[in-house]
Amino acid sequence: MHGCIIEMKTMRNLAGRVWTYIEVLKPRETSLLVFIGLCTAIVAVKGMPSVGRLLLTLVAITLGSGGVNGLTNYIDRNIDARMQRTKRRVLPSKRIDPPEKALWFTIVLTAIALGLAWYLHPLCFVFGLIGTLAAVIKRKTVLCPFLGAISGCAPVLIAWFAFRPRFELPLLLLCLLIWIWIPLHVWSVMLANRDDYIKGGVKYFPLSREFRKAVPALILLSLPLLAASLALYFSGGFGFLYLAVAVVLGVVMVYANARLLISGASRDAWKVYKISAFPYLGLIFLAMCLDLWLR
Repeated sequence: MHGCIIEMKTMRNLAGRVWTYIEVLKPRETSLLVFIGLCTAIVAVKGMPSVGRLLLTLVAITLGSGGVNGLTNYIDRNIDARMQRTKRRVLPSKRIDPPEKALWFTIVLTAIALGLAWYLHPLCFVFGLIGTLAAVIKRKTVLCPFLGAISGCAPVLIAWFAFRPRFELPLLLLCLLIWIWIPLHVWSVMLANRDDYIKGGVKYFPLSREFRKAVPALILLSLPLLAASLALYFSGGFGFLYLAVAVVLGVVMVYANARLLISGASRDAWKVYKISAFPYLGLIFLAMCLDLWLR
């Protein structure tokens, strides 16, 4: 009996240790990137991709997205430690110490992902490598959201070229959608936690401007975001279901940012941040798949 209790405690400790390393990979953010990769593969073949190749593609995207998220966690660990919102993350809280343990773990995952990407198609490797480099350079500078937007396109590009190795207008519009969405998503959370970010030493745009003067940038992004989603309807061969979802989600995003512009309240910036995550990006990619399947 005593031996069973010790064994159970050992198993719990091991499970907790494993989960700690998974936390470094930002599982929520990684799962969203994997999901849009899955949806992109479905859009690329306009139906259901071959299961074996799809699983390999998703493994590459999962390891790559998680690995890169882990690398950014490592790079940002000192700033995260000064911020109330992020100080409980694995590395600032020293649940993995020294942090180099997490660094080597994420490097290995990223390297495996790039190897799988090469196997899928050389262009998958190229865009995976570009996405990795874009994510880790110029961290916490004014260029960070735009480089992050390039990195955010990597799962879409890898999934597309794994099944359809040629550039087409729908692919470019998918990337444009991501490229517009990421600065909007990032800037909204920065405005919602303005004082916390400044305390952490982050002072670039939008924090370099007064709150009300920075907010118009968000609504100016929500309009081309809506336009890009509608352009996908015309170029991607989607039907009424996708169009309806794109219009509703786009109008919600414009309304949420317009409300923020009027109120100037940090709580409304937080709402923009929350709406723009899965409710917007996840649902609009899901709508593409359902539209193709339910015709």
